[in-house]
Amino acid sequence: MKTKQEITEAIIEQGMLPLFYHADMQVSLDIARSLYKAGIRVIEYTNRGEAALENFKALKDLQQTELTELLLGIGTIKTTQQANDYIAAGADFIIAPIVNADVAKTVTDAGLMWIPGCMTPTEIHNATQLGAEFVKLFPANILGPGFVSAVKELFPGVKMMPTGGVDMSAENIAGWFKAGVVAVGMGSKLITPAVLNEKNYNQLYNDTLQALTLVKQAR
Repeated sequence: MKTKQEITEAIIEQGMLPLFYHADMQVSLDIARSLYKAGIRVIEYTNRGEAALENFKALKDLQQTELTELLLGIGTIKTTQQANDYIAAGADFIIAPIVNADVAKTVTDAGLMWIPGCMTPTEIHNATQLGAEFVKLFPANILGPGFVSAVKELFPGVKMMPTGGVDMSAENIAGWFKAGVVAVGMGSKLITPAVLNEKNYNQLYNDTLQALTLVKQAR
């Protein structure tokens, strides 16, 4: 099991965290393969459908056999039951859209990294009180880079990653890094509905290369 420090460093080094869910297990596996082929080594699968847990277990099998350098986290974890299910399934780290003290304790007691979603200074503060050193700013398209600039000095040492509406543009990504984030979460703007529905994995591969380049340039 990787340490929290190792996972933090891996996300920061990558600079962007792809996140996705698809009900079809094979599509989920093929997306992970395409991302990995493009150089991605940390992925967030999201708990957003009935098939999520079984698909996650299949992704873990793929990780063990084929994508051996991959760190595989689970997102959209809101309850202790969900946390326990995915801890048992072998999640490398756990991301939440909210700050929940019981989930924080469950994940931390298991020795895993908990990255909660925050939208206000109070939520960021509460998250740090529960042990978070890394927070997801959600929804990013509502908050904007100006929010990061405004609150960053209040929380020295807290690593921030905007998620939800980060655009595949040099201007948008550069704006976030200039404001002080350590990485950006990229969901449907990278793994688009068109890619999913048409199984256009070459497109995803190329877009992922572009996203990684944009992040590198933004820094």
